[in-house]
Amino acid sequence: MSKLFYMTTEIIPFANTSSLAPFSTKVPLLLQEKGHDIRTIIPKYGYVSERKYILREVIRLREIPFEYDGKEKVLSAKSAFIPKTRVQVYFLEDKEWFKPQTNLVYKSKNGRILANNDERVAIFCKGTLATLPHLFWKPDVFLCNGWQSSFLPALYKEEYASKDFYENIKTALMVHSMDDEYTNFGQAAFEKAGLKIPASMKKGNVNAYEAAAESVDLIIALESPSNNITEKLLKLPAVKAKKKKLVTVKVPEGEMLDYQPVADKLDKVFEKLNS
Repeated sequence: MSKLFYMTTEIIPFANTSSLAPFSTKVPLLLQEKGHDIRTIIPKYGYVSERKYILREVIRLREIPFEYDGKEKVLSAKSAFIPKTRVQVYFLEDKEWFKPQTNLVYKSKNGRILANNDERVAIFCKGTLATLPHLFWKPDVFLCNGWQSSFLPALYKEEYASKDFYENIKTALMVHSMDDEYTNFGQAAFEKAGLKIPASMKKGNVNAYEAAAESVDLIIALESPSNNITEKLLKLPAVKAKKKKLVTVKVPEGEMLDYQPVADKLDKVFEKLNS
């Protein structure tokens, strides 16, 4: 069985704006039931009640330093569980980038998409990597969800993989949607994160999944009957060039969502990835 660090920006009841939320609530539990040691991490949004959801302070997670935009940044984290489960959730705290977010998560109160979503998720990814040594736990796989976690494979490969504690961790990126209004990342976000400019970047912008394809070990297309994610991903030149990294996992849609077949398939995918 694998140790999985599951990155997501949505878990019910803490954040619920898309299909990522029910997926990230149910699939980690099903993977845990299969014997995987799974932990999840999510930004701590300001509207999430610490008292209601029993967020606990962990002394070793009070100060998590890392470099961003040429300066030292310090985050903190608290710990809780997905309600009615034993799936642990770490809440990554930042007063500037995460606390002001509304329950629309990626949008302002007037419904406009936040212009700096790419920088915000870069900080989430870098903070996640910096958190690891403070957990006294090392995963076999970073399980990244969507464009919201797409910086992590490059950050891991370029900055962390050569460090003793971080050696030999695999990265898998699960693609839930191909929404252009969110997946178009700017050059500044890469520069501030300390990353090389992706070869696939054109005119100062790049598709988040194209950028990730250059570094990630596995891309998992989560495909529903009405959304052919695999076909859409293969239209991206950088993904097509790395198509051996791409696997397709069928997901349900509708009101009654049975994620057991998804967890069964992912279980086999992780077994192969770690073999």
